[in-house]
Amino acid sequence: MNRNKAVRDIVSIGKRLYEKGMVASNDGNLSVKINKNEIAITPTGICKGDMAASDILIVDMKSRKVISGKKKITSEAPMHFSIYEERNDAIAVVHAHPVVATALAVAGVQLDSCILPEIVLTIGIIPLADYATPSTSEVPESIKNYIKKHDVVLLANHGAISIGKDLWDAYFKMERLEHYAQIFLVSKLLGSQRILTSDEVCKLQMLSPEKPIECKSCSVDSKVENSEADEKLTQVFRSLLNKKQ
Repeated sequence: MNRNKAVRDIVSIGKRLYEKGMVASNDGNLSVKINKNEIAITPTGICKGDMAASDILIVDMKSRKVISGKKKITSEAPMHFSIYEERNDAIAVVHAHPVVATALAVAGVQLDSCILPEIVLTIGIIPLADYATPSTSEVPESIKNYIKKHDVVLLANHGAISIGKDLWDAYFKMERLEHYAQIFLVSKLLGSQRILTSDEVCKLQMLSPEKPIECKSCSVDSKVENSEADEKLTQVFRSLLNKKQ
């Protein structure tokens, strides 16, 4: 990828993330591979809605040193490096704090049920990684097993990450995650969710045979803990509704 395009994309997507409320203040970070040796990445301590091309850094993947740019690299850079090392097909990474998706991560809820066909056919299961101290080596370790199979991962008490074949692909997965989280939340507030049956999921699988579908409906990668968290979440939502009434 051309360096200039990589920088322009980071600036543009940073603005989108900020305008859509998926990051606040100096939160979040983005990166994209330029080639096998270099990535463009956001610096630390900057509002993603106010970035200029001159703010974006070019970093050497092997030495992990800044080779172009004057600012300090984001403290979450090790997370980005680890993703590129684990996934050869990863070209871009977006880390953000979309409100509803992050709230679900705080509540201990992973999105592993087949509810929306669009999600089943695109990003699939969205697992929840255990809490890890931000800006430390704990974060790469906490997501290591998940990013091998998933393009979107919730980070407990922290936010979410998305991986893409380019920066726009990674961004749209983050946007899709937040939209899905909002629908998930509202359906919980309404008191019930209709989960797609195994037969319905199989029909969706026929539409995209090259991408195996994994979900709770198919009894794959599901966790009892998540069911318990879902029940607690439902109780809280119903309690809030009763108070408003």
